[in-house]
Parts: sequence; structure tokens; C-alpha cells
Amino acid sequence: MTAQTVPQDVVAAAPVARRDRHIGALLPAIVIAGLAVLPIAIVVAIALTGSGEDWPHLVRNVLPGATATTLALLAMVAAGTATIGVACAWLVIAYDFPLRRLLAWALVLPLAVPPYLAAYAFGEFFLFTGPIQTALRALFGFQSARDYWFPDIRSTTGTAIVLSSVLFPYVYLTVRVVFLMQGRNIADVARTLGAAPARVFFRILLPVARPAIIAGCALVLMETLNDIGAAEYLGADTLTIAVFTTWLNRGSLEGAAQISTVMLFLVLALLYAERVARRNQRFHGARATHMKARPPRVQLRGARKWFATMAVLFPVLSGFGIPTYVFCGYAARRLDQLADPALQQAFVTSVFTAGCTALVTVAIALVLVNATRLSRTVAVGAVARLAASGYALPGTVLALGLLFALTRLDNAVDAFARTHLGVSTGLLLSGTAAAVIIACSVRFLALAEGAIRSGLEKLPPHLDEAARSLGHTPAASARKVLFPLLKPALATAAVLVFVDTMKELSATILLRPFGFSTLATHVYENASRGVVEDGAVAALLIILTALVPVVLLSRALMRDADATM
Repeated sequence: MTAQTVPQDVVAAAPVARRDRHIGALLPAIVIAGLAVLPIAIVVAIALTGSGEDWPHLVRNVLPGATATTLALLAMVAAGTATIGVACAWLVIAYDFPLRRLLAWALVLPLAVPPYLAAYAFGEFFLFTGPIQTALRALFGFQSARDYWFPDIRSTTGTAIVLSSVLFPYVYLTVRVVFLMQGRNIADVARTLGAAPARVFFRILLPVARPAIIAGCALVLMETLNDIGAAEYLGADTLTIAVFTTWLNRGSLEGAAQISTVMLFLVLALLYAERVARRNQRFHGARATHMKARPPRVQLRGARKWFATMAVLFPVLSGFGIPTYVFCGYAARRLDQLADPALQQAFVTSVFTAGCTALVTVAIALVLVNATRLSRTVAVGAVARLAASGYALPGTVLALGLLFALTRLDNAVDAFARTHLGVSTGLLLSGTAAAVIIACSVRFLALAEGAIRSGLEKLPPHLDEAARSLGHTPAASARKVLFPLLKPALATAAVLVFVDTMKELSATILLRPFGFSTLATHVYENASRGVVEDGAVAALLIILTALVPVVLLSRALMRDADATM
């Protein structure tokens, strides 16, 4: 059919259809992005429009110390996780030693341990009554703590050690992919040219892995800023702790908002630093090669192979072994707690909250992914990225802004109902579990969106377009064609959000209504009273729940490694 024979109404309808599809995709993304950014806007507005009465006190007595502690903690955690993650990734990829395959899988296990649980376990393990100091006194005959010196785990340095022990897998996972794709080939070429192993690693491999290291460290630092349980228990007075104490202990919402604004600037600085550091650092992955063409791993022998085994085993024992040992020991003597109504209620509440959050978050993520798929414009893509930016927000900042917004909304609805209906609605959102569900949905939207997008990218690019060419509407083609094929990705997204909500503490303790207790807050309350052992069963339930996606991730890593070797 020539251009002259095309009906004019079809020609005119084409741009209109594209424009309608663009608007239909953009509007939901804008609404979701607006809801995600609303807490940030509210926190900044409270900080800027307040009376400023607390600001001089904060500047003199709170911010200098809290900022210095936070920056020192971030620096130590970044250095610790980068060192552990890079070293372990290179050892399991480049060398062969006893237990290598098992340890390559086990290095992901610390992700199943939330930082606050690790802090409680490390505190019990390394304190005066713990097994290490007890063995030390028995070995050398010491009678009291005055007879010897032992490093104090309750310090900023101790907090950094704890956080590094459980967060290093973020760096390990990102760097391992780079080394798996191209590291061994590059190193093999460099060694054939006469370069020493140390020179190959520091002059070639580290620059190649720099973008991955920075990406992993960025995730680690976001988790460090979000932490409240470990820092509070181990005595590190960070900005997050300052927000918590200023809001709840001093009763100053304005002061908490001002500290939160400082944290937001710190988050923006971290994101900007990551972008600058990764600029012009683009490396292409190596093409898949036949397993016989890949350079073999270096077979370590003698003492070196056992040194490599212990070097990789130590992070696993620290990040996963110590918490499991401590909580299993306590839980074995408290199995009767399984019949405790308080623990049972906390478990039911955790499962209900996490399940609702998973459903809501996956549904919102589907809307975002579908919007970007239908439109494929810069505007929709930018709005979708903005909507998924909640993962970068510390839970305390998110909770602060969200609580104010929900309270204002509840008050407005209540005033309207009193005026026009003669009834009081009370607190519909801010005084219920809905506040926690909304906060976790905003915070973990990026996880669900990323999992669903990854699943969508594995499908043929024009699959839904073919369905629409057969007469299906975009909604019908998505429902009948895409969604059934995306079931594995949807399940993965739901599991990730479910587990992270089960572990979430910082936003939950600030937003939960009276009498609302999850497994995380149950453990936190016992630790705050100095009886960590009474929360051991709840802690193990959290770890066992978190093990599910970690095991699935580890199995996927092993399959990928076998496919590329």
C-alpha cells in the first residue's frame, strides 16, 4: 500500500495513540514518584519553616559529634567491606584451594543476618562473660577484667567491625561478577607478559573492578546510614541515633527534621560521589568463551592453600557463624518461648505486615515497569527512577516525613467526617500498621522494580506488541501474555520485599502504633532491657526467614559460575 492510499484517519490517529499511551504511562509514574518523594519534601519543609529554637543547641551539642561519628563509621565500614569483598571475590575466582566451592556459596550467608542482630550477637560473644574472654581468663589464669586488656566492642570501631562483617557481601557480589567475566582473562594475559601477581592485582584488576566496588560500597553506606539498632546497642552516637533521641526523647519534631536534613545532604553527597567516581569508568564484559579456552584457576599448594581457605572462611564465621552460634545457644534453652503469646503475636504481625508490603510493592513496581515499557521516553524513565529512590533514604528520615504526612491526612479526614457526617474517624493510617506498610513499600520499591525489570528484559522485546497487533489492548496483552511469563520475577520481587520488611527496624520502631510488635521490635525491646537472650528465638526466626532468598541467590551464583567456567 502506497503512502497516498493510507487512510487519513489512520495517519492522524497514530500520533494521538502514541501521545495517549505516553500520557497514560506518565501519569501513574508521576503519582507514585510524588508519594515516594513526599516524605523528603515534608522533612525539608519542617526543617526550613520551623522556629529554629533547637538549631543552636543542635549545632553546639549534637551535630558536631554525631556527624564526626557518622563520617568515621562510614569510612571504616567502606574500607572494611571493600577489603573483605574484593579479597574474597578474587580468591574464589582466581585460585583453587580446599572448600573453595562451598565457601564461594557461603560468603553470601551474612546477608541473612540484619546488622542489629549481629550487634547483639557480637556484644554477647566478645563481652566479659562471653566465650572469648572466658577462654582467655581460663587460659592465662586471669581473675578479673583488670588483669588484662581486651578491645571494647561497644565503640564506634566495634560498630564498624560488626557492620562490615554482615554487609561485605554487597561488595563481594558486585566485584565477583566483574572478576568472573573478565578478571581471570586479563590477569592471565598480564602474567604471560611477566607481571608479578601483586602488580597484576593492584595495577590491572582493581581499576577494572572500581565501578563494581563503588556500587557495592554505595549500598553498604546506605545500609550503614539506615542502621539504628547496632549503633544504639554498641554506643555509636550517629546522626540516625540523634534523629531518634531528638524526636522521641526530647519531643522535638523540628529538631529531628533538621538533623534528618543533614542526613539527606550526606546521602546526596554519597550518590554524587558514586556518580563522579564511576564516570569514565566503563568496562565491557568479556564475551562468553568455551570452558576449555578459559584460563584455569591457580592451584594453591602447601601452606598457601590453607591460608586462602582460612582467609575466606573467617568472614563467613564472623558474619554468619557468630550470630548463629549465639542465638542458637540461647534459643536451645528457651524453646518454651515458642508458646509465648507475645512472640506468636509478633510473628503473626511480622508475616502479615511483610506479606501486605510485598503485595503492595510488587503491584506498584508493576505499574512503574509497565509505564516505562509502554512509553520508553526519557521523562517516564526519569520519573520511574525517582519513584524507586526510596531505598537510598534512611528509615528514620522516611518515617519522620511519612508520619507527619499521614497524621495531617488523618486529621483532615477526621475534621471532614466530624463536620459533614457527625462522626470521628480517628487515626486511619498513622495509628495503624498501614504506616509501616507504606514506609516499607516506599523504601523497598527499588528491590521489586529491579527484580521485575530484570525478568522483563529476558523476554522477547516485541512479545506484547505482537499480542496487541492481534487486537489485544495494552492492558489485556500485559495481563494475558506478560504477567504469566513474569511469574518467576514477580515471585522473586515479592520474596525480596517480604524478607527485607521482616528485618526492617528503624522505620518500624518510629511508626508502629501502640501494642504493635514485630519480630524485629521484639528482639530490639529485649536487647534494650539488657536481656538479649530472651529475644533469641525471634532472632533465629528472622535469620531463617532471610535465609530463603540468600540460598536462592547463592544457588544462582553457582549456576552462573558453572556456566561461564
